[in-house]
Amino acid sequence: MALKKPMSGLVLAALTALGAATASTAASAQTLVDFLWGGGSDFGGGRQTVSFNSQYKPGQLIVSFSDRRLYFITAPGQALSYPIAIPREKSRWQGTTFVSMKRVNPSWTPTPEMKRENPRLPNWVPGGHPMNPLGVRALYLGSSAYRIHGTDAPWTIGQNVSKGCVRMYNEDVLDLYPRVPVGARVTVTWQRFTTGGVASNGSDAPVKRPVKQRPAGYGKYSANSVQSSNQTAQVQQ
Repeated sequence: MALKKPMSGLVLAALTALGAATASTAASAQTLVDFLWGGGSDFGGGRQTVSFNSQYKPGQLIVSFSDRRLYFITAPGQALSYPIAIPREKSRWQGTTFVSMKRVNPSWTPTPEMKRENPRLPNWVPGGHPMNPLGVRALYLGSSAYRIHGTDAPWTIGQNVSKGCVRMYNEDVLDLYPRVPVGARVTVTWQRFTTGGVASNGSDAPVKRPVKQRPAGYGKYSANSVQSSNQTAQVQQ
């Protein structure tokens, strides 16, 4: 049986360098994906486990625009709390509704009002596109155009910037999505809720996360960034 020759030091060094470069490229790519999609423990996500008003039943969703948090009741007196972006002043609303539909990688069609405000917007953005404003998941609310959804702009979470929708980090909406069935009750309110942290570390202090910055050039739509479509379909009701 022929013996294999030992690998030369030069070849070994070359392979080691190649492996390091590949790992570095992969890490850089993942960092970019995490930033754009709101994922990754270093950038996105803000879920906390908190104590909550026991009058709400497990499976219900409470959206508090005043707290800028969405609460999903997991057990009597306990909830998962997620940070959200809330409607701007002229898009304020509240009420009780339900989850009427769920979509993975939803497509997005801007309303006529959105097109008037920003003529550069494409007529349609396919699901899964990194500049899709709905992000990676969407929960549709009743027969309205409002949704609980992810985002392509994670630095807006915590601000009053939406047109009425409830915007979440993609990492958080991925966590919430499988927990919520169609038909789940949703209460949207401006009421403030006092919650107590029951995190595993025993600390009531809120989780502090790095603030994301808006990338240079973001929102400058072009044929190279979002392929515009001639579709004129209305926003799903």
